[in-house]
Amino acid sequence: MDAVRVALLREVLAGTEWLGATRRFAGALRGSVVSHGGGLLLVGTPRYEPWHLAAHLVDEAAWSGTPELAPTLVRHGARAADPAHLAVGLGRLAAARRGETLLVVSAGGPGVPLLERVHDARRAGATVLALGPGEGQGDGDLASMAHEALAVPEGAELDLDTVQHLVSAAVGEQPLPAPRGRRGFRDRLSRLADQLTSPPPARW
Repeated sequence: MDAVRVALLREVLAGTEWLGATRRFAGALRGSVVSHGGGLLLVGTPRYEPWHLAAHLVDEAAWSGTPELAPTLVRHGARAADPAHLAVGLGRLAAARRGETLLVVSAGGPGVPLLERVHDARRAGATVLALGPGEGQGDGDLASMAHEALAVPEGAELDLDTVQHLVSAAVGEQPLPAPRGRRGFRDRLSRLADQLTSPPPARW
């Protein structure tokens, strides 16, 4: 999904909870990764690997000038013969440490083995984010151990793939600066008035 289609989708979703929810989740992801200097691990389930999200995050990292957003895709069936960017197996989760961020994308129940690895990564200090069906639909344990979770219930208006597109597009956006107080605006206005009314510099 390109930028134009994402923009059209956002227009369609205006007024729904999805825009705010995906932007909040993207902000949490970006804040965690950037504040810690990078180290983003992305993992799915044995039946669902988030290839497209990984590719979109790489693109967003390049376009936004934020290399920390480029993830390491952790795969359940990784083999030593695979290309380097596809050869990272679940053992990488055991090496997760404080300052790293683990994003888990689940299209169903993640399974006990993955949950155990995610739990160990959290105990080691990694920040855990979860994107999936949510509590009551196979992801209750994952959502409860995540620092931030975005539920995409089965039968919702949007499917998991579409939500991933919205998240990846939002994560590359620069956060808006905090609004300045009225006093700051008046100070700037006063300085501008002083500059406009001050006499021109003398010429020698």
